Amino acid sequence: MRFLRKALLAACLLLTPAAAHAADIPQGLLPDMATPLAYRLDLTVLPDRARFSGHAEIDIDLKAATTSLYMHGRDLNVTRAAVRIGNRTLPASFRQVDPLGVARLDVASTLPKGRATLIFDYDAPFGNGPAGLYHIKVGGDWYAWTQFESIDARAAYPSFDQPGYKTPFTVSLTTKPGYVAVSNAPESGEAAAGDLVRHRFETTKPLPTYLVAFAVGPFVTRSGAVPPSPQRPYPLPLRVIATKPNAGRLDYVMNETPSIVAHLEAYFDRPFPFPKLDQIASPVMPGAMENAGADTYEDNLILLDPGADTHQRQNFGMVVSHELSHQWFGDYVTPAWWDDIWLNESFANWMGYRIGNAWRPELNIGVGAIGEAFDAMDVDALKVGRPVHQPIASNGQIDAAFDRITYGKGGQVVAMIAAYLGDATFRDGVRLHMARHPYGTADTEQFFGALADAANEPRVLDAMKSFVDQQGFPTVAISHDGDKLVATQSRYARLGTRLAPQIWTIPLCVRRGQTRACTLMDRPRQTLDLPGSGPIMPNAGGAGYYRFTLTPQDWETLIQAGAGLPAGEGLAAADSLWGQFEAGGGSAARLIEAARVFAANPDSNVAVRLGGNLADLRRRGVIPDAAQSDYQRVMEEIYQPRLAALGFDPRAGLYLSEAPDRQRLRQELVGLLAAEARDSAVRHRLNAAATAYLNGDAGALDQAFFGPAFAVYVAEGGLPAAQDMYARVLHAGDAVFRAAALKAVTADATPQTARWVFASFDDGRLRASDRLALIGGLFRAPAARGLAYDWLKAHFGELTAGAGIFDAGRVASLPSDDCSAARADEIDAVMRAGVEAAGRGALSFDRMLEDMRDCGALRDAEGAHLAAALKDAP
Repeated sequence: MRFLRKALLAACLLLTPAAAHAADIPQGLLPDMATPLAYRLDLTVLPDRARFSGHAEIDIDLKAATTSLYMHGRDLNVTRAAVRIGNRTLPASFRQVDPLGVARLDVASTLPKGRATLIFDYDAPFGNGPAGLYHIKVGGDWYAWTQFESIDARAAYPSFDQPGYKTPFTVSLTTKPGYVAVSNAPESGEAAAGDLVRHRFETTKPLPTYLVAFAVGPFVTRSGAVPPSPQRPYPLPLRVIATKPNAGRLDYVMNETPSIVAHLEAYFDRPFPFPKLDQIASPVMPGAMENAGADTYEDNLILLDPGADTHQRQNFGMVVSHELSHQWFGDYVTPAWWDDIWLNESFANWMGYRIGNAWRPELNIGVGAIGEAFDAMDVDALKVGRPVHQPIASNGQIDAAFDRITYGKGGQVVAMIAAYLGDATFRDGVRLHMARHPYGTADTEQFFGALADAANEPRVLDAMKSFVDQQGFPTVAISHDGDKLVATQSRYARLGTRLAPQIWTIPLCVRRGQTRACTLMDRPRQTLDLPGSGPIMPNAGGAGYYRFTLTPQDWETLIQAGAGLPAGEGLAAADSLWGQFEAGGGSAARLIEAARVFAANPDSNVAVRLGGNLADLRRRGVIPDAAQSDYQRVMEEIYQPRLAALGFDPRAGLYLSEAPDRQRLRQELVGLLAAEARDSAVRHRLNAAATAYLNGDAGALDQAFFGPAFAVYVAEGGLPAAQDMYARVLHAGDAVFRAAALKAVTADATPQTARWVFASFDDGRLRASDRLALIGGLFRAPAARGLAYDWLKAHFGELTAGAGIFDAGRVASLPSDDCSAARADEIDAVMRAGVEAAGRGALSFDRMLEDMRDCGALRDAEGAHLAAALKDAP
């Protein structure tokens, strides 16, 4: 899964005939006293109804005689439960005993050790967001999809909802005539079922519960095949599935998926592991999910039109590569328990950037991995947190494993080790891991073992373990000792934070001019023999997961070289400058000067990186109100000349023939100048283009500029413009337009706008995901933030009800833009009980509070220095 990202749970525990107490209810991984062997699921799914119904049979192997067992089911109305043993069928009772979906099956007489079949008839409500089996109305039609990771399969069928149990599934879906029905395996036939149609599917390869998938509705489809490859001598059936309004946007994903599959087959040196591939679009997936043979994506990730901007195409390549790599690493070989989901996701994150870059090198996708890793450091620097690899003991901890630590940090650690070992050696270890566990499960130590056997380099594995088994990351300080360099490592900490000291085994690569040297640094202090002259870059290539500091003179030399640094090194330098400032050891003037120099870097990521950091300081109030005019002037002076050199006209299609990274740079510069510099010329041009576009001139505004143009339109037009944009959201068929318009509704929101938005929440046409987006937008608007917080306090329970993996942490951290220890204390007192009652999102909540306190400390210590530096900036 991507963006977001995953989690799963649970199990079956056989009990003695005595009734279990609440304290005995299993909360996580349970003793493996019964094993599911096969599932047969027969569901009736009519998306326009409030509920669906199902018949489920689960073959199990009982490992001891019992009258009761624990399994999973959440919000299921089970009308019949029974156990079949041979020719006998015994009645049973099934009831949920825990809010997160632990359930208990009781039988009046003792079940003997051995084979049995559990039988259930039930019905359940559809969800209204991406958790469980959910339905959404698009245009005039209803559709249904599933999202089962992490622990939401149990909301669709009784199960042993634990990743280590991989079993075959035989599925049938009954629905309206003419509807498309999709599951993991190819459809084997259909038959009339009264006024409905029953679609039957072939039995799957062994799967865990979280990788099972369904989709039902009046979808539009496009079918074809991935051509044979050296690893696969036969064509692979390929299909794209989307809602009706997207009928004209299927070509891109259909045309580009085969190339990505071919790159992955070559890397793993084995064929696609399942008999078909469906690429399924959903309007409310805030990411993607690697269901075996039936991947699901947010509409905007895969449904691209010919005018798609560079961001969209980069996201397509990275996310599709990520999800399809999971078909091998995650679906074919599955983590044995959630402790090891980091390996699943971290590896896929690395592969997403690697394969995406191989698929379309001109899109510059690979550099994004480095930026994502440095973003993860903002979370990894906190005292409240977790290592990449950690024990998971309870259901409520699972979703926390799908965060920036797993994706950004874990992916960069994989990249760092792969770079040190060499691509071929690392790839051989991955292939060995695949060969050892076909359609099975594996844990972290087994993966490390495969790498060790392929590489014969145990110290490199020590390095990997030191990064995945420890929270936090190192700072490497480079100083001089005569002609030699001295590297000293310590744990990075923000200003005012004290953290326990740690030591890492760092694959340290340093460049000095044209000379580069790499070593494994496993001591606090190490001497480097690196002769030569020129700027010192302590993270050569930018692949290392660490920050660095330099002497003032070495910083000055490196900064002045910033316009010519390779992309990865430019990002590493910018991030380390930012990190030193947050730690209280860097000057505001140096940060501003570096932003000015780096703005001339040819790579779009490097050119705007420090501008984004300064924008974060402005947004959170670290820059004092009295310094806002100086801030706007400095941002305009830094970025307007670069945009002027590129040229800017918002009309549609003018820049499609340019290099993709040049297009992206223009898009980023326009956003900074409109929102941060408040550049009057740029804002006027965007507002005029948005007005013309909304009045029917489709050529007036390119979709690359939808976001800033609609935001300016609403900010300039006030409440009437926000209401106009909201009305357009409700009737929009274009997913790209809809997403940008929804975000713009709350642009520069006033208290009056906030009150109107809250009143609109009763509109039955508004999706649950829309409400969450709107309340998030109000929290980002300083004038509306107080009202947003008051509303959240009164409605926290309803926002968390039914929240799946994508939303639980997001809801718990909505007030994250506040920058004050006092505000953190107030939020803690008011919201903690609700977060704990929800059972998900506690880690996100605690991280948010610490970040607020750290931000307040930075504002108190550096706010005045920032104001002075901005005033004095030339």
